[in-house]
Amino acid sequence: MAPRDTILLCFIVYLIQKIQVQEGELPIPKISTMPGSMIPWNESVMTWCYGIPESYLYQLEILENSTFKVVKKSWGIQEMAKHMDRNTAGRYQCQYKKIFRWSNHSQALELMVTGLYDKPFLSTDQGLVVMPGETISLHCGSAHIPFDRFLLTKEGAATWPQHQNKEHQGNFVLGPANLSFSGNYRCYGWHSGSPYVWSAPSDALELVVTETMDQDYTVENWIRMGVTALVLVAVLAILAENWHSHKIPHKGHLQYLPELTSSTQQCQTEKTFGLNPNDHQVDTWH
Repeated sequence: MAPRDTILLCFIVYLIQKIQVQEGELPIPKISTMPGSMIPWNESVMTWCYGIPESYLYQLEILENSTFKVVKKSWGIQEMAKHMDRNTAGRYQCQYKKIFRWSNHSQALELMVTGLYDKPFLSTDQGLVVMPGETISLHCGSAHIPFDRFLLTKEGAATWPQHQNKEHQGNFVLGPANLSFSGNYRCYGWHSGSPYVWSAPSDALELVVTETMDQDYTVENWIRMGVTALVLVAVLAILAENWHSHKIPHKGHLQYLPELTSSTQQCQTEKTFGLNPNDHQVDTWH
């Protein structure tokens, strides 16, 4: 290399280093996924990596055998669609490149594939209606698969990880309860040797936190109360109709009232003038 070229190259390297020192560290990229981190088997998932406007190259990496392996490189904001299975589930991170240097890696993103095992059961030894301040224990397990890791989820809320116990069952103690604890809960199970391959979710278990236990919020009891009220109204209507019919005489009996009134008036007249009914009959024969 000619001395002139060497000087020019050293000058370029110097400028790059100076620019890097002035700029400092590049902002850490952000990695995200849709629709979430727990994806049913064979469903699609989208992954994005966001850097700075000046970045031009992105790469996505997955953790394999304690080291990260490059999955894909792309220009611009990275976007990747895939179908979830055992091979695509795992721990991901990304980074971007600006001019001659790479940014630091993003925070790790874990993608779990669900539905590779049958769903576990979720149960409780207590009632599903509790008062504020009380605690409730939920149990997650499988009669056929010896899971040693469990996770409890609530719709629209946080999750609770739980390790095994000797009975291959996850025990979750929730509380002290407040009104926000009400909702539907589900759980998952998996093996510690395959931390990203999970079971299907359990059936939902609905928990209700109420400020008073005197009220019963079940639909069945509301129906019973409604039927009882209807029967009571019907009985009262029958009694009222029966009482009304005895108070007012029947129209068929009213035809004898004029005749009875005329006879009464005749007897009253004869009594007034001193007439004997027999005398009246004699005079008639004359």
